[in-house]
Amino acid sequence: MGLSMCPFMSNHLLLFLLIFHYLNSLSFSTQPLCKDFESFALLQFKQSFAINGSASGDPFAYPKISSWKAGERNDCCSWDGVLCDRVTGHVIGLDLSSSYLYGSINSSSSLFHLVHLQKLNLADNDFNYSQIPPSIGYLSNLTYLNLSMSNFGSQIPPEIFELSKLASLDLAFNPLKLQKPSLKSLVENLTSLKLLYLMEVDISSPVPHILANLSSLTNLDLEGCGLYGEFPTQIFKLPNLQVLFVGYNPNLTGYLPEFHTHSPLLSLMLKHTGFSGKLPDSIGNLKSLYKLDIGDCYFSDLIPTSLGNLTNLIDLRLSTNNFRGQIPFSLANLTQLSHLDFSYNAFSPQTLTWLGKQTKLTFLNLQAVNLYGAIPSFLKNMTQLAKLSLASNNLTGQIPSWLVNLTHLTTLFLDDNQFTGTVNFGLFHKLKNLTHLQLSEVHLSFPINSTFEASFPKLKLLGLTVDLHRNKIGGQIPKWIFNMGKETLSFLDLRFNLITGFESFNNTPRVLRWGSLLSLGLDSNKLQGPLPIPPPSIAIYSLRYNTLIGEISPLFCNLQSIELLDLSHNNLSGMLPQCFSKLSEFLLILDLHHNNLHGTLPATYKEGCRLKVMDVSYNRLEGRVPRSLSNCKMLGILLLGNNRFGDIFPPWLGKLPMLRALSLRSNGFQGAIGKPESILEFPGLQIIDVSCNNFTGKLPSEYFQIWNSMKVSNASNLTYMKVIARTTSVEYNWEFPFDYSIVMTNKGIQTEYEKIQGFLIAIDLSSNRFEGEISEVIGNLKGLHSLNLSNNILSGCIPSSLGNLTGLESLDLSQNKLSGEIPQQLLQLTFLGIFNVSNNHLIGPIPQGQQFSTFPNDSYLGNTELCGIPLTKKCKIHEPLTQPQPNSKQDEVLNFPSKSDWVVIMMGYGSGLIIGFVIGQNLTIRKLEWVFKNLRRQ
Repeated sequence: MGLSMCPFMSNHLLLFLLIFHYLNSLSFSTQPLCKDFESFALLQFKQSFAINGSASGDPFAYPKISSWKAGERNDCCSWDGVLCDRVTGHVIGLDLSSSYLYGSINSSSSLFHLVHLQKLNLADNDFNYSQIPPSIGYLSNLTYLNLSMSNFGSQIPPEIFELSKLASLDLAFNPLKLQKPSLKSLVENLTSLKLLYLMEVDISSPVPHILANLSSLTNLDLEGCGLYGEFPTQIFKLPNLQVLFVGYNPNLTGYLPEFHTHSPLLSLMLKHTGFSGKLPDSIGNLKSLYKLDIGDCYFSDLIPTSLGNLTNLIDLRLSTNNFRGQIPFSLANLTQLSHLDFSYNAFSPQTLTWLGKQTKLTFLNLQAVNLYGAIPSFLKNMTQLAKLSLASNNLTGQIPSWLVNLTHLTTLFLDDNQFTGTVNFGLFHKLKNLTHLQLSEVHLSFPINSTFEASFPKLKLLGLTVDLHRNKIGGQIPKWIFNMGKETLSFLDLRFNLITGFESFNNTPRVLRWGSLLSLGLDSNKLQGPLPIPPPSIAIYSLRYNTLIGEISPLFCNLQSIELLDLSHNNLSGMLPQCFSKLSEFLLILDLHHNNLHGTLPATYKEGCRLKVMDVSYNRLEGRVPRSLSNCKMLGILLLGNNRFGDIFPPWLGKLPMLRALSLRSNGFQGAIGKPESILEFPGLQIIDVSCNNFTGKLPSEYFQIWNSMKVSNASNLTYMKVIARTTSVEYNWEFPFDYSIVMTNKGIQTEYEKIQGFLIAIDLSSNRFEGEISEVIGNLKGLHSLNLSNNILSGCIPSSLGNLTGLESLDLSQNKLSGEIPQQLLQLTFLGIFNVSNNHLIGPIPQGQQFSTFPNDSYLGNTELCGIPLTKKCKIHEPLTQPQPNSKQDEVLNFPSKSDWVVIMMGYGSGLIIGFVIGQNLTIRKLEWVFKNLRRQ
């Protein structure tokens, strides 16, 4: 009986188990339906947006919300981009990234009804510069928030800081501000962060030290945030930090710490910052590092051999620093490299034969690394190379034909070397993938086949900039270049040639038809006729130093990608189109100086103006300075000199926080300069020139008291004042440094300087009708290098406080009504190379010793009561001594400084010679001979 029941029981048991398993699996696989109120909220959210194909930049973007539909059978948990909790059915995740959404989000949006959301991703859409709504604070369960690349604007609301559960926050690439509250407030509140991405958010503050307390942080990206001050080194030592990007903050300084052996760092990017010092040997401890980018910084000394220990590196960029010596052979161990950039350093001459092992390289930049000899044969092994630059070296011999076997090349730069022989331009047509070609200063022969451009269907950059004494590409640009890469050419560089125009340029107006052109450089040619109009895609347009005539077309006002427009040193005439001010929404640099433009400046500059440089000097512009220029908060240099402006001093320009150089020279400005309305005016001003106007009244002593940037010497800043415009194509980034230039007067000679060193501080108030005394407060401007108060009606004594200006190199007080003696305190000005007090009413002895031993008679002409060397009039014996008692009889007899004094003087000459390249003065040969002759007597 028992035996007969076993099969029965076994079958029932099996059936029971199968049913139980089915029911159990059913209960786990069946997900609750979406809550009605959440489904309704999502549909409302959908209705608040338009679908715009240009609102997303991802080539794989698509409108996810298009599939969302109401109805009983449409469960929102199955909608594209929606994630629900498997137990409760609540919406906990919403991913609408790259969904073509266009519109605004306000605080009443139904989005904020989804209070169970844990993850929200709205990246890569266009929210039309709307503010992130404060209602974001209702989503208190968020652990992940990504609003990057979505055109949110204004200040980041403090309600985001209340999302205490956030582990990942990405607000990158939006025109946002994080200032009140600040980055420090964010760090204090969001203590659980693991990933923080704020690239291009305007923070404009130092990096808070408490950031080093976020022990859970793994990824930190603060690129291009306007950070300044010294970067806290403890952040490098965060125990879980894997990715640290703080590049593109030029005013952020710092140095690398000693790294321990267990550092988890995978990627470190400090590009275009003020980091300096040596690379520590312990950098070799970062064994996990696969990317190191410290380009365009101030690192110096030798590259440590320990860098060769980082065998996981695939991306190494050390460009534009001050590294010296040889690139170490140990780097041959870095066989996984795909990207290597050593360009623009101070290396010793070398051949880099060890590079032959890097066969995986796709990008190799050896520009300006002091290579010599023939083009290295090891390049034959780098068959994967896509981008190669050997420009600006001392390479000799011929360009080898085997280069065209590197068939993956898209970029090839060979310019500025010492190659011999002539290369047929047609050789390069074998490189079918070539998009960027730079052959400046290479001897070329050109094909005459008019269909030659068909050989370069993908060309995006062509550089044929040459030495005028070598190739002399002249005449008109031939048709085949004009048609080459007609739909693909992005960069064309034909500077420093003899080009007169474009062949068969029959269309009127003269519109260039390169549909994708981002940058065109035709500087220093002989272009004639009307100004060519660039295509709408243009970002960099530079035609300086030509002979172009005619007016600037209103069609220029349609350019909405333009960042740099340089038409200086031409013969352009007519009035500036009033719509030109629209360009300030896009332009960083506008340079129109040395033309014949007349009329007024465009009057309207709106908030959001991006201008950093405006130079319209040396034209015939008139009228008033537009008050709306005060909206251009990024303006760093404003040059209006040598025009016909008739206005009062524009004090509203004092509201510009970045203004470093202001020139109003040689115009019709008039009246008293007056007093500042606030102690915060002109906070960054380093150079001011209002000479040759009709200003009256007293010197602006109240401004002297608040010009704080002039009170500190920064002689260690050996960089030049510049703005960097950047253009970006799909696969190529291009930087265009634009150096500030200015006209200054020294010894009555006007000179244009095309570069200004960053430490230069200068005041020129000459050739006006200022009267009264020179206030002692001018002695507070201890950073001054040049002071010109000549040709006014100033009276009273020379203030002794001028002796505090120990960095002063040029002092001109001539053509005034100054009286009294020359203060003995001026002997402290040991860097003074130019001194002029001629045509005043000065009396008494000229100070003796130090720099005063070098000034000629001309410095004192017209002061009949002055006496002492170098004048022939001797001082009366009862007059006070003008220098301390000499230490030796020899010094007493010769009346020359001691040897130690000469050391100081020669240091002054050294600095004077260096800065002389900026302010336009060097010691004359006669002075130098006198110095060295008398120095030998000591």
